[in-house]
Amino acid sequence: MYVFDNSPLSVLFKNYYPKRFPSLWAQFDALVANGDIVSTREVMREIEDSSIESLRIWCEANKHLFPSPTAQEGAHVAAIYQVQHFQQNIEQQKLLKGGRNADAFVIARAMAEGRIVVTMELLKPNAAKIPNICAHFGTPCIGLEEFMEAQGWKF
Repeated sequence: MYVFDNSPLSVLFKNYYPKRFPSLWAQFDALVANGDIVSTREVMREIEDSSIESLRIWCEANKHLFPSPTAQEGAHVAAIYQVQHFQQNIEQQKLLKGGRNADAFVIARAMAEGRIVVTMELLKPNAAKIPNICAHFGTPCIGLEEFMEAQGWKF
């Protein structure tokens, strides 16, 4: 159902501490266990550089969520970057410093599996952000709050 970008995972771990929000985490972990929430190896690589230790530990314990891209996903990544405007998505600073960029892989996984992208990025006119790329390719994209609303969560 959902492919999570790094940003909503980071927000969850920064703001919804597992010991303070046990019912949220029980429901989230159930979705993970059912395979309703997935991500991609490139997100895991971004998280490895994160300063949020609890997120890094959780991801290490849930490695199955972060598989390597399939050939079909690779073809979708290529299609994304064939659109010249979306090549701006690969930030120059990340290229120069060897940084990670999972955006196209998150979208490609959603495209390949018919899932919804969950990100904290917002749709901006003429941008090369996740929501813009999703809109171009007709891939559903929502924020963390919309994800929680879709699940009917109230805490």
